[in-house]
Amino acid sequence: MLHFKNNGYTPKDSRELIYRARELASDMDASVRVARIAGKFVEFDVGVEKEDLDTLVEKLSLIGDLDNIRHVFEEEIEKEKGISDGIYYFNNERFWECHEAFEGVWKQCFGKEKEILQGIILFAVAFAHAQEDDLRIGIGMLRRVLDKLGTSPSEYHSIDIDRLRKKASEMQQEKELTIFEI
Repeated sequence: MLHFKNNGYTPKDSRELIYRARELASDMDASVRVARIAGKFVEFDVGVEKEDLDTLVEKLSLIGDLDNIRHVFEEEIEKEKGISDGIYYFNNERFWECHEAFEGVWKQCFGKEKEILQGIILFAVAFAHAQEDDLRIGIGMLRRVLDKLGTSPSEYHSIDIDRLRKKASEMQQEKELTIFEI
């Protein structure tokens, strides 16, 4: 994942930015798969060899100044660390990374806890779709969020599950995704 500072882009610019990034990297053996637009950054999901990363970053810096780079891969993570990371990523609009962090926790859980985590993951994925200017899919996922959160306990670690259910219901009715912190 490459994050560049957002110079006024919105999710509606996602398609244009993905084409621009692919054009900028067209002479490289690199794959620019997705562009997600958050309030403070533009996120690119890329595939590139380690030795070509600096060149790719330099080419894409025409879109914005580099904010951070993170190699996202499936990893085994200690449960508390995964929850802490997931909350951090959600609260900083890094929804795909949030999804990955909570998925690492989800794989260690069973029963109702697994359902709660699936609901949180689906919420993050809904926002990731909105960052790609695919609001319709994001809104559609809210039903699944509510199904997974069901009648689960009102709190999971420091996450207010009742508040998540309420937010999902409100957004579903309004047909709008509104960023919030967990």
